[in-house]
Amino acid sequence: MDREIIRFETVTKSFGAVQALSGVDLAIQSGEVLGLVGHNGAGKSTLMHVLTGTIQPTTGSIAAGGSARADYGVSVAKKLGIRCVFQELSLCPNLTVAENTRVMHPRLRGFGWRRRAGRLITSRLDEMFPGHGISADSIVSDLSIGRRQMVEIARAFTTTDDPLRLVILDEPTSSLDPSTSRQLLSFMRRFVAGGGATILISHLLHEILDYCDRIVVMRDGRVVADDRTTEFDRAKLIVTMGGAAEGHGAAPAAPQAGGAGDTPLRVRVRPKAQAGGIELTAHAGEIIGLAGLAGHGQSDCLVEIFDAARSPTTRIAVHGPIALVAGDRQTDGIFPLWSIADNVTIRSLSALAQGPLISPDRAAALANSWKQRIGIRTPDMNNNILSLSGGNQQKALFARALGSNADIILMDDPMRGVDIGTKLDVYDLIRDEAARGRSFLWYTTEMDELEHCHRVYIFRNRQIVAQLTRDELTEERVIHSSFQEAV
Repeated sequence: MDREIIRFETVTKSFGAVQALSGVDLAIQSGEVLGLVGHNGAGKSTLMHVLTGTIQPTTGSIAAGGSARADYGVSVAKKLGIRCVFQELSLCPNLTVAENTRVMHPRLRGFGWRRRAGRLITSRLDEMFPGHGISADSIVSDLSIGRRQMVEIARAFTTTDDPLRLVILDEPTSSLDPSTSRQLLSFMRRFVAGGGATILISHLLHEILDYCDRIVVMRDGRVVADDRTTEFDRAKLIVTMGGAAEGHGAAPAAPQAGGAGDTPLRVRVRPKAQAGGIELTAHAGEIIGLAGLAGHGQSDCLVEIFDAARSPTTRIAVHGPIALVAGDRQTDGIFPLWSIADNVTIRSLSALAQGPLISPDRAAALANSWKQRIGIRTPDMNNNILSLSGGNQQKALFARALGSNADIILMDDPMRGVDIGTKLDVYDLIRDEAARGRSFLWYTTEMDELEHCHRVYIFRNRQIVAQLTRDELTEERVIHSSFQEAV
């Protein structure tokens, strides 16, 4: 079989006046992991939609097996063995894991198809994510976002009669903890060693540099670099992507000591009765990290704090207005029928009031100020929120929280699908807002992000088992604490 799976030549794609792709040339071969990077809105997702046949290019040609394919579409991509795990998960939430597997493999029919589909997905999950704890009979909506992502990824690697040559992974580790991420990336290398190919889209540059054979950088709908991974380092990647000054990507200095003891208490979470564990506190001006293996209660803790602000409990005390930046933006974050501006300003309606009505001028000014401040890539804030890339949708959620009157900002693994330049800008915003007295409670699956926190609480089995200061924070300490019981 030809080693070259597919080739794009001068491919363009326009959506009205928006030029999403501008003359892309790209060849993909078996036996390699191709890392695809670029800021949000650079054209990566559009290119992957063209590759999977779900979007037709405006101009240009697509060749497979050395021959141009004018009929290229979903059916052709499927016959070529091309699959994609898009950043926004596509599982049917009301179906079981086995039934979602059947959706991809219609040949699984007849008596006992559920059992066969369950075995198919379970065997792949066992291979990719040992100890995953996912049942084939589980309803997808009952799974955490991390486990839903594991199912979606494993499903893409299942095979019946269809070939499997190329799997596109769009931000595949965005909801996975570091241990599970390493399991996935190690499997990806084994798949490629067996003759397959993958395209890895990730804003975690260490994943690109450590696991890819070749790196393609996109900017403004164009390929601006295509070379072996050995020709890049982190600094060169950031410069090539544009939008981040050289050296700006370095880890910031450790935050100054928080105000625990001489500043107002903003949040207190006492351990559940008879459950044991450590008490969580957050004072004004503190950035508090929540860490540990995914699915061990960090997100639930943030939701409980958010609810306690409206309905106080004896266990959780919240002092001040509160806002939440959701990590699962499709389920818990955006209002999909609303404009970008409405999504940004919904948390600030009282400040936008002019008499009994909302002032359109004040709302537009707030939305546009945050468009500039956080870099939301859109020609018009009145466009629908779904016109944005996933990363830009996340920027809108940050703008909603930071543009509000909230003294307490809860962040539920909020950097999913956000490019490195925006991350650096948001880190600066968080530190600046903390210096002004705001409190942040930040659940993250990225070790680098914990280094921005004053203190870090480690969760295991829905209780806090350890507290680490900034000076005590190491990846080894976090991993070790994640597997121990509360002291």
